[in-house]
Amino acid sequence: MMAYRGEVWLANLNPVKKSNEVGKIRPVLIFQTNELNESEYPTTIVLPLTTSLVDDAEPLRMRVQKREKLREDSDVIIAQVRAIDNGRLLEKLAILTDQEMKAIKGFFDEVIG
Repeated sequence: MMAYRGEVWLANLNPVKKSNEVGKIRPVLIFQTNELNESEYPTTIVLPLTTSLVDDAEPLRMRVQKREKLREDSDVIIAQVRAIDNGRLLEKLAILTDQEMKAIKGFFDEVIG
């Protein structure tokens, strides 16, 4: 099972250690480069998605419309970047467009400075 940058996967983010961390089984955006994704590196950098939508929350969030197996409109939570073990990735749900990925990368760069 290979995940690629720009894909949305269902992932198990449990357990969480603090109440402000995103947990549960939820969609995540694969954010790491495909060079690492195609290697045997054991973790993947992801951005979680939520269906608790917040309007006009850029650059901290970006809305993506439902598509393929992503059943609801969702916000990518850009400030909650994390690395997860590849075994936490359960099922591929959707793929974002190049334009959406460029926007997310721009917001990420804005958040981290």
